Amino acid sequence: MTYYETFVAPVPRDKLDAYFALSAQMVPMWKARGALSVVETRPENVPIGKLTSFPQAVQCSDDEVPVFGFMTFHDRPHRDRVMEQAMADPAIGALMMQAPLDGKRMIFGGFSAEIEG
Repeated sequence: MTYYETFVAPVPRDKLDAYFALSAQMVPMWKARGALSVVETRPENVPIGKLTSFPQAVQCSDDEVPVFGFMTFHDRPHRDRVMEQAMADPAIGALMMQAPLDGKRMIFGGFSAEIEG
């Protein structure tokens, strides 16, 4: 079953286009190292909840929105190999440092598919 590496990150609303332009540069880099797919999503329906929500999870300020993304891999060992190669690449590291987001408030995790339809 597919392995998903996911994240939610706070991005300033006025920097969304710059964020996606930078992300678009990184997609071929990730895929060249073996990621099966890379998805970055623009927030459209992410209300602030009463107890929890995407904006609250990453402590979005009034001028920020949460961006959600994920990459797919064959399995966890495949993900680990791709990540090791990517994190050793200075070009990927340089682009990550330019991303207009607060990485300290980013949440991420890996998930194995249990059911796929």
